[in-house]
Amino acid sequence: MHNLRQKLYEMYKSKNYSESEATAEIDFASEAICGLSKKDILLGKNPTEQDKENIIKAITRRIKTQEPLAQILGKSYFMNEEFIVSKETLIPRPETELLVNKAIELINKNKYTQVLDLGTGTGCIACMIAKLTKAQVIGADISKDALKIALDNAMKMKLMNRALFRKSDFFSNIDEKFDLIVSNPPYIPKKEKNSLQKEVSIYEPELALFTEDEYGIENYEKIISQASKYLKPKAHLIFEIGINQSNLVKDILIFYGYKNIKIIKDLSAIDRVLSAKYEEQ
Repeated sequence: MHNLRQKLYEMYKSKNYSESEATAEIDFASEAICGLSKKDILLGKNPTEQDKENIIKAITRRIKTQEPLAQILGKSYFMNEEFIVSKETLIPRPETELLVNKAIELINKNKYTQVLDLGTGTGCIACMIAKLTKAQVIGADISKDALKIALDNAMKMKLMNRALFRKSDFFSNIDEKFDLIVSNPPYIPKKEKNSLQKEVSIYEPELALFTEDEYGIENYEKIISQASKYLKPKAHLIFEIGINQSNLVKDILIFYGYKNIKIIKDLSAIDRVLSAKYEEQ
């Protein structure tokens, strides 16, 4: 395995990938293709010759095309769970774990039982909330293809009747009221597309990434302006947000009467999660 890893490192190095990027992707490919964790490799376990060929093939394609490795392999890891991904879904990000953990904290603290996940994508948020709490979660998405992936993930995790999915453009097909609405909506202004990595701008779905407005906040306003019709008294809204958006979204929440607004920073000290409480007027 050592010789294989050295060969893969050289492949990444030739295309100016950092050592940390190369290490993370080689570890990911080893686990996804061979089922070998970093610990297994340290203990001297080796992939089969066929697995070695599959790793080299996947990473060669990754480096040549810059297609995300998760899409090539059709899977990604989120909160230590394996999720099916496709070109129709956003690849789960580590930053979104902060959103899920905050949602779980609110659910457990307030004994919430009904949760809505708007823009569910792979269903990673809905599935992890359903797995780690007693709440039932409805994941809504406008994309039929994304919903199929989300349903497959819920079935794989044996979360049927706990994580449910529905085709809906935000609230267009929602009638119930919820204790918590969670969302990681598209928040990148389309004008920034050319400044993104090719892996994101070309290979991930535009529908899950971009907004038409200047600051990337139009979807927050859409959700916040309508959410009161779908929230129970003393319920919460919680969002993942992009860089420099926290104060803009906070102002929208204040305008619509939300209270107890909290901003949580990620490990890079960037404002990443924003929660607010709904008090019935």
